[in-house]
Amino acid sequence: MQFLYTLCFIKRGNSILMLNINKSPWFGIWNGVGGKRNQDETPLDCIHREILEETKIKVDKAAIYDRGIVTWNGEFNTPSLGLHLYFVEVPKDFNYLTPIETREGILAWKEIDWIANKENLGVSYNIPYFIMNVIQDEKRYHYYCEFKGNELLSVEVKVL
Repeated sequence: MQFLYTLCFIKRGNSILMLNINKSPWFGIWNGVGGKRNQDETPLDCIHREILEETKIKVDKAAIYDRGIVTWNGEFNTPSLGLHLYFVEVPKDFNYLTPIETREGILAWKEIDWIANKENLGVSYNIPYFIMNVIQDEKRYHYYCEFKGNELLSVEVKVL
């Protein structure tokens, strides 16, 4: 199954590079980097391109790990009902100073505990339900998120 969107979390030490998005559907909310696939582009090719475009970080495709998919019901207003989920880890001493303002939003390193806190209303609402698996578990998962408007009602997690 191939979805229209891709999403990646780039980890450095105890932090993840996050993007405060300046457009819908997550306007003003912190999320990973990623985006929309071009026609005839594989999900891996897409996330590889998106990482470079959004961050200017050059990552070898072999260092991009597939962590599964995130899907959601039609109650959340997007043109696709799913995305491919990826993970990259850079060395602890990787020099990438933030914040950086881009056309997509503001990039900044955020502490993992801050991102994983389910009370944090500044992060895309479903990320706290899967971020620890993404960064700690090599298995691929399917995260099904049920929304009512912008309210997250539930997240089901299944190993793929």
